[in-house]
Amino acid sequence: MKARIRKLVTFVEETREEGGRAVDPPTRRAAAVAVIENPFAGRYVEDLTELIDVGEELGGLLAEKAVAALGIPGERAESYGKAAAVGENGELEHAAAILHPKLGAPVRKALTKGAALIPSSKKRGGPGVALDIPLGHKDAAFVRSHFDGMEVRIADAPRANEIVVAVAVADSGRPHPRVGGLTKDEIKGVDGLR
Repeated sequence: MKARIRKLVTFVEETREEGGRAVDPPTRRAAAVAVIENPFAGRYVEDLTELIDVGEELGGLLAEKAVAALGIPGERAESYGKAAAVGENGELEHAAAILHPKLGAPVRKALTKGAALIPSSKKRGGPGVALDIPLGHKDAAFVRSHFDGMEVRIADAPRANEIVVAVAVADSGRPHPRVGGLTKDEIKGVDGLR
Protein backbone atom coordinates (compact mmCIF):
# COMPACT_ATOMS: atom_id res chain seq x y z
CA MET A 1 0.00 0.00 0.00
CA LYS A 2 1.28 3.44 -0.90
CA ALA A 3 -0.40 5.12 2.06
CA ARG A 4 1.67 5.43 5.24
CA ILE A 5 -1.06 4.74 7.78
CA ARG A 6 -0.43 5.77 11.39
CA LYS A 7 -3.82 4.79 12.71
CA LEU A 8 -7.12 3.15 11.71
CA VAL A 9 -10.25 3.86 13.76
CA THR A 10 -13.80 2.59 13.33
CA PHE A 11 -16.93 4.20 14.79
CA VAL A 12 -20.40 2.65 15.02
CA GLU A 13 -23.48 4.62 15.97
CA GLU A 14 -26.85 3.00 16.67
CA THR A 15 -29.95 5.09 17.32
CA ARG A 16 -32.64 3.32 19.32
CA GLU A 17 -34.76 6.33 20.29
CA GLU A 18 -35.37 9.66 18.58
CA GLY A 19 -37.80 12.38 19.56
CA GLY A 20 -39.00 10.29 22.49
CA ARG A 21 -40.05 7.46 20.18
CA ALA A 22 -38.47 4.05 19.76
CA VAL A 23 -36.60 3.44 16.50
CA ASP A 24 -37.37 -0.12 15.45
CA PRO A 25 -35.28 -1.42 13.91
CA PRO A 26 -32.53 0.91 15.15
CA THR A 27 -30.72 2.98 12.53
CA ARG A 28 -27.02 2.20 12.30
CA ARG A 29 -24.11 3.96 10.67
CA ALA A 30 -20.39 3.32 10.75
CA ALA A 31 -17.31 5.26 9.74
CA ALA A 32 -13.86 3.85 9.12
CA VAL A 33 -11.08 6.41 9.37
CA ALA A 34 -7.42 6.35 8.38
CA VAL A 35 -4.79 8.77 9.61
CA ILE A 36 -2.09 8.94 6.97
CA GLU A 37 1.09 10.84 6.28
CA ASN A 38 0.65 13.65 3.75
CA PRO A 39 3.54 13.21 1.30
CA PHE A 40 3.07 16.78 0.01
CA ALA A 41 2.72 18.63 3.32
CA GLY A 42 4.53 21.95 3.39
CA ARG A 43 5.25 22.17 -0.32
CA TYR A 44 3.37 22.89 -3.53
CA VAL A 45 3.27 19.97 -5.96
CA GLU A 46 1.53 20.22 -9.32
CA ASP A 47 0.87 16.52 -9.89
CA LEU A 48 -1.25 14.98 -7.11
CA THR A 49 -1.54 11.54 -8.73
CA GLU A 50 0.13 9.90 -5.73
CA LEU A 51 -2.67 11.10 -3.44
CA ILE A 52 -5.33 10.11 -5.97
CA ASP A 53 -3.88 6.58 -6.01
CA VAL A 54 -3.76 6.50 -2.21
CA GLY A 55 -7.45 7.46 -2.19
CA GLU A 56 -8.24 4.50 -4.41
CA GLU A 57 -6.44 2.14 -2.02
CA LEU A 58 -8.13 3.63 1.03
CA GLY A 59 -11.59 3.56 -0.55
CA GLY A 60 -11.77 -0.23 -0.53
CA LEU A 61 -10.06 -0.67 2.83
CA LEU A 62 -12.26 1.85 4.64
CA ALA A 63 -15.53 0.76 2.99
CA GLU A 64 -14.88 -2.86 3.90
CA LYS A 65 -14.06 -1.91 7.50
CA ALA A 66 -17.21 0.22 7.81
CA VAL A 67 -19.47 -2.51 6.40
CA ALA A 68 -17.83 -5.11 8.65
CA ALA A 69 -18.44 -2.85 11.66
CA LEU A 70 -22.15 -2.83 10.83
CA GLY A 71 -22.10 -6.61 10.54
CA ILE A 72 -24.07 -6.62 7.30
CA PRO A 73 -23.30 -7.67 3.74
CA GLY A 74 -22.24 -4.71 1.58
CA GLU A 75 -25.37 -4.82 -0.55
CA ARG A 76 -27.50 -4.07 2.55
CA ALA A 77 -25.82 -0.69 3.07
CA GLU A 78 -28.17 2.08 1.95
CA SER A 79 -26.13 5.28 2.39
CA TYR A 80 -22.56 6.37 2.00
CA GLY A 81 -20.27 9.37 2.30
CA LYS A 82 -16.63 10.40 2.48
CA ALA A 83 -14.60 13.17 4.08
CA ALA A 84 -11.03 14.27 4.64
CA ALA A 85 -9.21 16.80 6.81
CA VAL A 86 -5.67 17.96 6.16
CA GLY A 87 -3.34 19.18 8.88
CA GLU A 88 -2.01 22.73 8.87
CA ASN A 89 0.83 22.01 6.42
CA GLY A 90 -1.56 20.52 3.87
CA GLU A 91 -3.76 22.07 1.20
CA LEU A 92 -7.48 21.55 0.69
CA GLU A 93 -6.50 20.23 -2.73
CA HIS A 94 -4.71 17.36 -0.99
CA ALA A 95 -8.04 16.37 0.60
CA ALA A 96 -9.72 16.72 -2.79
CA ALA A 97 -7.12 14.44 -4.40
CA ILE A 98 -7.65 11.73 -1.77
CA LEU A 99 -11.43 11.95 -2.27
CA HIS A 100 -11.08 11.99 -6.07
CA PRO A 101 -13.55 9.78 -7.95
CA LYS A 102 -10.98 6.92 -7.98
CA LEU A 103 -11.84 6.39 -4.31
CA GLY A 104 -15.43 5.70 -5.34
CA ALA A 105 -14.97 2.54 -7.42
CA PRO A 106 -13.67 0.36 -4.56
CA VAL A 107 -16.33 1.78 -2.23
CA ARG A 108 -19.04 0.84 -4.73
CA LYS A 109 -17.47 -2.61 -5.15
CA ALA A 110 -17.61 -3.19 -1.38
CA LEU A 111 -21.30 -2.22 -1.43
CA THR A 112 -22.04 -4.07 -4.72
CA LYS A 113 -23.66 -0.96 -6.15
CA GLY A 114 -23.72 2.79 -5.81
CA ALA A 115 -25.23 4.69 -8.71
CA ALA A 116 -25.31 8.05 -6.90
CA LEU A 117 -22.37 10.37 -6.36
CA ILE A 118 -20.71 9.84 -2.99
CA PRO A 119 -21.23 13.04 -0.97
CA SER A 120 -18.01 14.49 0.42
CA SER A 121 -16.53 17.22 2.57
CA LYS A 122 -13.04 18.61 2.94
CA LYS A 123 -11.43 20.82 5.55
CA ARG A 124 -8.24 21.85 7.28
CA GLY A 125 -7.75 21.50 11.01
CA GLY A 126 -5.58 20.37 13.85
CA PRO A 127 -5.71 17.40 16.20
CA GLY A 128 -9.24 16.60 17.29
CA VAL A 129 -10.96 18.58 14.55
CA ALA A 130 -14.49 17.35 13.88
CA LEU A 131 -14.89 15.61 10.56
CA ASP A 132 -18.44 15.92 9.24
CA ILE A 133 -19.13 13.09 6.81
CA PRO A 134 -22.20 13.80 4.67
CA LEU A 135 -24.40 10.80 3.87
CA GLY A 136 -26.75 10.19 0.95
CA HIS A 137 -28.54 7.19 -0.52
CA LYS A 138 -26.06 5.12 -2.51
CA ASP A 139 -28.34 4.56 -5.51
CA ALA A 140 -30.63 7.60 -5.66
CA ALA A 141 -29.43 11.03 -4.57
CA PHE A 142 -32.98 12.44 -4.33
CA VAL A 143 -34.06 10.16 -1.46
CA ARG A 144 -34.46 12.83 1.25
CA SER A 145 -34.81 10.36 4.11
CA HIS A 146 -31.13 9.52 3.62
CA PHE A 147 -29.77 13.11 3.64
CA ASP A 148 -27.74 12.79 6.82
CA GLY A 149 -24.27 13.06 8.29
CA MET A 150 -21.96 11.52 10.80
CA GLU A 151 -19.45 13.41 12.93
CA VAL A 152 -16.21 11.75 13.98
CA ARG A 153 -13.00 12.99 15.50
CA ILE A 154 -9.65 11.55 16.50
CA ALA A 155 -8.01 13.24 19.46
CA ASP A 156 -4.47 13.27 18.06
CA ALA A 157 -5.13 13.79 14.35
CA PRO A 158 -4.51 15.28 11.94
CA ARG A 159 -1.04 16.38 12.91
CA ALA A 160 0.46 19.13 10.74
CA ASN A 161 1.77 16.65 8.15
CA GLU A 162 -1.19 14.26 8.11
CA ILE A 163 -4.53 13.69 6.45
CA VAL A 164 -7.55 12.09 8.11
CA VAL A 165 -9.65 10.17 5.57
CA ALA A 166 -13.07 8.68 6.33
CA VAL A 167 -15.69 6.57 4.60
CA ALA A 168 -19.09 6.16 6.24
CA VAL A 169 -21.95 3.79 5.45
CA ALA A 170 -25.42 3.38 6.95
CA ASP A 171 -27.96 0.58 6.89
CA SER A 172 -30.89 3.01 6.71
CA GLY A 173 -31.89 6.65 6.52
CA ARG A 174 -32.59 9.00 9.41
CA PRO A 175 -34.80 7.81 12.26
CA HIS A 176 -38.50 8.63 11.67
CA PRO A 177 -38.06 10.47 8.32
CA ARG A 178 -41.06 12.65 7.42
CA VAL A 179 -40.01 15.57 5.22
CA GLY A 180 -41.42 14.07 2.03
CA GLY A 181 -39.81 13.48 -1.31
CA LEU A 182 -38.76 10.31 -3.08
CA THR A 183 -38.80 7.25 -0.81
CA LYS A 184 -36.42 4.33 -1.03
CA ASP A 185 -39.32 2.12 -2.19
CA GLU A 186 -39.71 4.37 -5.27
CA ILE A 187 -36.06 4.18 -6.43
CA LYS A 188 -35.60 3.33 -10.08
CA GLY A 189 -31.79 3.13 -9.74
CA VAL A 190 -31.08 4.17 -13.34
CA ASP A 191 -29.40 7.59 -13.22
CA GLY A 192 -28.15 7.85 -9.64
CA LEU A 193 -30.70 10.56 -8.95
CA ARG A 194 -34.07 8.79 -8.67
